[in-house]
Amino acid sequence: MADDTVDEGGTRRAGGATARVWRGWRDAAQDALYGPAGFYRRPEGPAGHFRTSVHASPLFAVAVARLLCRVDGALGRPAELGFVDMAAGRGELAAGVLGALPAEVAARTRVYAVEIAGRPDGLDERIEWRSEPPEGVTGLLFANEWLDNVPVDVAEVDAAGVPRRVLVRRDGAERLGEPVTGAAADWLARWWPLPGEPGLRAEIGLLRDTAWAGAVSRLRHGLAVAVDYAHTAAARPPFGTLTGFREGRETAPVPDGARDITAHVALDACAAHAPEPAHARVLTQRAALHALGITGVRPPLTLASTDPAQYVRALASAGEAAELTAPGGLGDFGWLLQPAGPEGNPGRLKLPDLFPEVPGLS
Repeated sequence: MADDTVDEGGTRRAGGATARVWRGWRDAAQDALYGPAGFYRRPEGPAGHFRTSVHASPLFAVAVARLLCRVDGALGRPAELGFVDMAAGRGELAAGVLGALPAEVAARTRVYAVEIAGRPDGLDERIEWRSEPPEGVTGLLFANEWLDNVPVDVAEVDAAGVPRRVLVRRDGAERLGEPVTGAAADWLARWWPLPGEPGLRAEIGLLRDTAWAGAVSRLRHGLAVAVDYAHTAAARPPFGTLTGFREGRETAPVPDGARDITAHVALDACAAHAPEPAHARVLTQRAALHALGITGVRPPLTLASTDPAQYVRALASAGEAAELTAPGGLGDFGWLLQPAGPEGNPGRLKLPDLFPEVPGLS
């Protein structure tokens, strides 16, 4: 059965084959990732195609559990402490955090795994599986590599110096569409200005800003953290970051449902659109994990002679920590820290109290 095609102005023309439908990248990626036959509906899960910090080492879950304990203490140890794992995959982080918590904290903690795919078999029964984050949580909302998979429109500067929306077919072919206007143009002007040089690109993060603000608003009181490939206004990539991943390898960003489609996140724009943006800060993963005790320091050589088995375990742990914090790798990820709660609340969490090891957070 024939589908419509879309011309440069966005007008639908009847009679084209499915592969010839031209759409903006946001709509194409939405279907390719989350549609009925989308990438995140596949049975193997994200871990079958790419490796996140969660998959790199259980130390990442240990660090998040430590952060949850700090939030718990700052909140006065509430009777029910919430932990919300956004884009939970197959529940690896949720299970790891629950397993790393002290028994007294775990007994008070309600864990929510938010994911569009179905609940995996064998997951700890204490973890509540949801398609949307719960309302009114007191605790920690943690979004590890979620926002990079919230679809974006892509803009490219044409030969006349005008930013135009990039249209794409299901086979990955691209062409320029209509000029960027309205709220999208305003976003570009504020967060990713494009000089008039032809070929320069930007990824318009309006949908991400809205998604993050919505997630933060679900917290009654606590801390929201987004961890992702990121950039800020001082260092936007001139040609964008849109790419694909399939079976452990980076590939062309083809919106066919067989691969991940991802783009780095303008975390400063996300922070500005959430409640109380003045309290938000962005750290590198390296700085955040060091503050949470994940340093990659090698064990002393003397341990090798006194307790060889412990030395080997400590050496392996140091190697995993080094990978999580490596410059040029996972250590360069951004951590957006956003305290949440009623506006003007004098009891709002203060980042220097949660991360006393990090200077300049006040």
